[in-house]
Amino acid sequence: MNKCDQCIVRQLSSLKALNKDEVIKLASSKTSYKIKKGEAIFEEGEVTNGVFCIKDGVGKLSKLSANGKDQIVKLVKSGELLGQRSMISNEPANLTAKAIADMEVCFIPKTEIINFFNNNNQFSLNLMQSVCEDLKESENEKIALVQKTVKQRLAETLLQLHDEFGEDTDKTLKVQLTREELAGIIGTATESCIRLLSDFNKLGLIELVGKKIMLKDVRALKKLADN
Repeated sequence: MNKCDQCIVRQLSSLKALNKDEVIKLASSKTSYKIKKGEAIFEEGEVTNGVFCIKDGVGKLSKLSANGKDQIVKLVKSGELLGQRSMISNEPANLTAKAIADMEVCFIPKTEIINFFNNNNQFSLNLMQSVCEDLKESENEKIALVQKTVKQRLAETLLQLHDEFGEDTDKTLKVQLTREELAGIIGTATESCIRLLSDFNKLGLIELVGKKIMLKDVRALKKLADN
């Protein structure tokens, strides 16, 4: 059994539909990279010519707004594929992908992915479903920006960070975003985000441990996020 067959990306993504021979082809065509925190996997406007598998680490997908601010669209983790939509639509990348913690990624050339797409119906279906899920998630985020207050979005984001990435040994959130990154996710100014975190801290919803965040009252945060 080769490393691609055992990889978490193969288990959790559309690649799980590949048969044994296709996995062997995949293993021989891929290129592995180590991406340091703060480095880009690809930039907005870049032609990627393939997809990136996240084997380990955490990254962010972001878009530069008209005022020059980095708007984080999504956080990505091990088991996910990046660049699928751009590859299918034959367009440059619409977002920038950067590491917020050291990452290990593999690149699969477009020629290989298209070959799987044309010859494996289940793979092509899985790939299209994945792209549709990303679009649905993007639509939900847009609705949340309109319908929810900044306070609700902050509570929701903190809960998502806890649920998706877990806690560190000191009970703080395992994935620690800068205040600017957190503000970028919830769509507000950095100063407003800092002020809200201070308010949450005073209310006993969270505890600020230096730059780290610990969730103290998950139930109250859920109630705040939903109301």
